[in-house]
Amino acid sequence: MRFLFWCAVGIVGYTYLGYMVCLWVRCRFHRQTIKSCPYLPSLTIVLVVRNEFNHLEHKVRGLMAMNYPPEKVQMIVVSDGSTDGTNRVLSEFAQDSRVHSIIQEQRRGKASGLNQALKSATGEIVVFTDARQTIANDAVLRLMENFADPTVGCASGELMLGDPAIGESVRGLGLYWKIEKITRELESTSGSVIGATGALYAVRRNLLVPLPSEIILDDVFIPMQVVRQGYRVVLDSRARIWDVPDLGTGREFSRKVRTLSGIYQLLEMEPWLLSSTNPLRFEFISHKLLRLAVPFALCLALVSSMLLREVPYRAALALQLIFYALSVWGSLKLSRNPLARIADAAFTFVLLNAAAAVAFANFISGRGPAWGR
Repeated sequence: MRFLFWCAVGIVGYTYLGYMVCLWVRCRFHRQTIKSCPYLPSLTIVLVVRNEFNHLEHKVRGLMAMNYPPEKVQMIVVSDGSTDGTNRVLSEFAQDSRVHSIIQEQRRGKASGLNQALKSATGEIVVFTDARQTIANDAVLRLMENFADPTVGCASGELMLGDPAIGESVRGLGLYWKIEKITRELESTSGSVIGATGALYAVRRNLLVPLPSEIILDDVFIPMQVVRQGYRVVLDSRARIWDVPDLGTGREFSRKVRTLSGIYQLLEMEPWLLSSTNPLRFEFISHKLLRLAVPFALCLALVSSMLLREVPYRAALALQLIFYALSVWGSLKLSRNPLARIADAAFTFVLLNAAAAVAFANFISGRGPAWGR
């Protein structure tokens, strides 16, 4: 039982801290620089949207006004079975030659929309983004500088949770995302990032492959295909895109279940990810797969510490119970004092791992979440 307890603690500790330490050590001895410089290739910006009436016009106008030569920009917006005013917004841009709209009357999913858009793409670089987030005016310009390095096949922007005028949030998912970004930055510095920021990333068009129709995580599938062809996937923290830090517990939970379910789907569709042909197998297992194992490790640590009678394990049990009690308090969001911030972080941690458990249940039952708004 002691062995099981320490195995569980080791899995959790390595997943959230040990892996970052490994990456930090590797960066110290094997830092890979990016030979970036001003670079202005032709672009195709792709958005696949569903029922984004409230955000689409603002997003399209923001992209049209960004700091990049307009004659080098093609924009393709795919409406995937939208039933609100999304298609009406697109009709307002019908006279602008820079904006090409594709209306899919029936809902076919994001992957189908991306494949449709890529058939019409002409830019040397394809930029993928979403409708809701606010993109910094110079984000795409900064992102393109990475492609001056011929070893770079994909460049990811950095998602900022908060308000551009105030700064990033440090509560809940904001804190979690800060830890996630440190991991991604270390991966980029030491080689390649596992996946990209779905809200903003760019890929050389000649490296793109058709997406499987049911794929959930295009922002992992596409970058890993780039790596498979021998190119790097890098993160550029200067290319920023902003989103709200809290979409509500229900939406955040559903989004996380979908994301983690997508990892299981990738394993089924792309078994090479776990083979020696994947140059990022160590990173993929450490960054993606072990996070799926953490909920079970947490349960094992709790149960084993209950069964062990020695003082260290009694103390470990007490600490776990206090942590879970804090998570319950954090779910109530009653106050803003320093302890409440710890409680909020505890609640976020429990919420994310509960989502991982639900994703596993979906996987073994054969249920898979579909892409939606």
